[in-house]
Amino acid sequence: MQLKIFTNNPWQENTVVLYDETGEAVIIDCGCFTETERQRLKNFLTEKQLTPVALLDTHLHIDHIFGNTFMLEEYGLSARAHEADAFWVEDFEQYAGMLGVRGMTPPPALGDYLHDGEIIRFGHSQLEVIHVPGHSPGGVCFYGEADKLLIAGDVLFQGSIGRADLPGGNMQQLLQGIREKLFTLPDDVTVVPGHGGNTTIGEEKRTNPFF
Repeated sequence: MQLKIFTNNPWQENTVVLYDETGEAVIIDCGCFTETERQRLKNFLTEKQLTPVALLDTHLHIDHIFGNTFMLEEYGLSARAHEADAFWVEDFEQYAGMLGVRGMTPPPALGDYLHDGEIIRFGHSQLEVIHVPGHSPGGVCFYGEADKLLIAGDVLFQGSIGRADLPGGNMQQLLQGIREKLFTLPDDVTVVPGHGGNTTIGEEKRTNPFF
């Protein structure tokens, strides 16, 4: 499985493309905000001759879903996310206003919901859905065991964790989920967060000040 990261929108969000030798790809957290960002993603998929087969969201904060309409219109893919985060889409304009974003068309309705422990398959690759609430009630991570790769969204960062003061946030849940579900993974698993640079499970267990 191969990985490409695009940093998008004013919040410097990491949009992740995962693909393998079959040419099938999944897009995780499509945060494309401008036409330039959308075209950059489209060009990459075209140049690599990739076929997007799934659009997945680690959670539904607006900086991670700006590109969901683009993915539906361009590739016919409805976003999949955890049901506990559906309220972010239903009340998009209200929450966008909290961040000073106004006048945007709300994203399209979600497709099927993601479930803890579900296996997402594409090409010869697969990802396990790990539900870790706390930053957002429906927050999930995607774990590729064979590739020792964790797409962590805004759950775990290099030297930090996700904020827990937004609607539905819960610091105790977040810390417990990281300890019980992420820090039990092998130390050499690469962690790709929703913002900022990559890290590893082992590095965060040793040095993250929250633990």
